[in-house]
Amino acid sequence: MNIFEEMAQSIVSLDSAKAKRLANASIKKNIDPVQSIELGFAPGIQKAGELYEQGEYFIPQLIRSAEVMKEVLKILQPAILKSGESLPSFGKIVIGTIEGDIHDIGKNLVGAMLDASGFEIIDLGADVPVHLFIENAEKENAELICTSALLTTTMTGQKRLIEYLMQKGLRDKFFVMVGGAPVSKDWAEKIGADGYAENAQQAVKVAKRLVSRTDHG
Repeated sequence: MNIFEEMAQSIVSLDSAKAKRLANASIKKNIDPVQSIELGFAPGIQKAGELYEQGEYFIPQLIRSAEVMKEVLKILQPAILKSGESLPSFGKIVIGTIEGDIHDIGKNLVGAMLDASGFEIIDLGADVPVHLFIENAEKENAELICTSALLTTTMTGQKRLIEYLMQKGLRDKFFVMVGGAPVSKDWAEKIGADGYAENAQQAVKVAKRLVSRTDHG
């Protein structure tokens, strides 16, 4: 097993100590820190997501894999800055639970997985008014707005968000992805959202697919 395979395995096995040891060892061996992430640790987080989809991992394991990834990034990011390189970013995402809804476990998991997968996350928390999603997306020049709703009574906030974007003439500026326990693909299509994700791993796939498009049409 080469060092990149070991890096991936450390994420899959949720072994924080090993992952940090490998990150530090890669710096001492002058291994390109961007390569360490792209060829080593990132495939590990991807594999963890696949195991979750297959029912072999559960939410605690998925959260832990994202936490280990964050610990690794803290070690490697200074080395990336020192080398003058930059870690490729898929783009900025504004994420939050819609107004009237205080649930944030699912949103936190999605945010952690998106963060570990190379997105820059602006997490607004829970019970977020529609206008704050849009104000922050504009301020941060985000590509994507992600809203979570865990109650049938708050799902309408996702619809209001899209209507508000249309009223402001900003609908074509941002992709909108929706999710949450009562939310469905049919609901996403009905309100005109660009994407729907049933779980955190799917959210990463949908977000990558959306931002890879050259326009919002």
